[in-house]
Amino acid sequence: MSLERSRMKTKSMRPAVAGLALSCFTALTAFGAHAAEPKELFFYNWTDYYPVDLLAKFEKETGIKVTMDGYDSNETLLAKLQAGGAAYDVIVPSQSIMRTLINQNLLLEIDASTLPNFQYVKPAFRDPVFDPGRKFSAPYLWGTTGFSYDSARVPGGKLDDSWKEFFEPRKELQGQLAALDTSSSVINAASHYLNVDECSENPQDAKRILELLQKQKPFLKMYSSDNTVDRMASGEVIMMQNWNGSTARATLQKSTIKYVYPREGLAMFQDNFAVPKSAPHPGNAKIFIDWMMKPENAAAVSNSIAYANGIQSDKLLDAKWKVMDAINMPDEFASRLRPEKECSNKARELQDRVWSKLKG
Repeated sequence: MSLERSRMKTKSMRPAVAGLALSCFTALTAFGAHAAEPKELFFYNWTDYYPVDLLAKFEKETGIKVTMDGYDSNETLLAKLQAGGAAYDVIVPSQSIMRTLINQNLLLEIDASTLPNFQYVKPAFRDPVFDPGRKFSAPYLWGTTGFSYDSARVPGGKLDDSWKEFFEPRKELQGQLAALDTSSSVINAASHYLNVDECSENPQDAKRILELLQKQKPFLKMYSSDNTVDRMASGEVIMMQNWNGSTARATLQKSTIKYVYPREGLAMFQDNFAVPKSAPHPGNAKIFIDWMMKPENAAAVSNSIAYANGIQSDKLLDAKWKVMDAINMPDEFASRLRPEKECSNKARELQDRVWSKLKG
């Protein structure tokens, strides 16, 4: 914007004033008239899922001070919003809970398609089934949930591309692996391995999943969704259920780390920006979301934390990510991707019982 202003100075005063008036009108229309809002924003995001230096850039360009808190699962986010009193302006729900948030009237309509920078959103992300017309959300990042391992510490240097390696680990790896501490991630993976619907309402399917997870549990070093990069890079574990972006970042520190796209299928997630109904600064939230749809800002996130975004920014991505299978998925694995589903209440109740019995 500063470049545009400097160019306007070379023109006559009248066009400059007219342009400024039009710019102000457009901003008020797009973001709503929230002139009385304090220059602050409360951002509730997945842990380690946004580069701090980019927040500094946003603050410098807009004058809006950002406070960021972290969570480790969609379940945590949903519970926080359902409990009320969560004074956050921007949240990052996955598509698997978007319909629940919308149906429970927990989100503010932001009409993302009317924001100036929505023009840069890739066509595939403009009209998702979980939020037709992008009334309640804007695209952030997407990725997959498979598993990673250190090939230097595995007998023979390679594991099979199957969830069997994770759920029924070889004797040499028992006690040296970790699972994510997120019920949906663990149950989805088990469902793929057992070839059952992730959102099954059949108690027998839930029983099979629980039996598999209970059998695996003694072989796990931990359930953890935090520090997934460091746990692999430091050698704390040899194998870990993991996100592709976390694996890619760990690989930068330790080149022997590999990412597996299990042939039975793996979850593909899409995370989104949204604004809670209770947001204290909804105008600032829309400014932030629009700012994040600028290609250079979306690319800055992807280059920092190694997840693909839904913005037309591919030309701005660092070459180091393009050579990694974890980020640049081989074409032959596309058929293995399973977009995360939003399950029925009955299916979720079964999953909750499985998780409670497993962790109890």
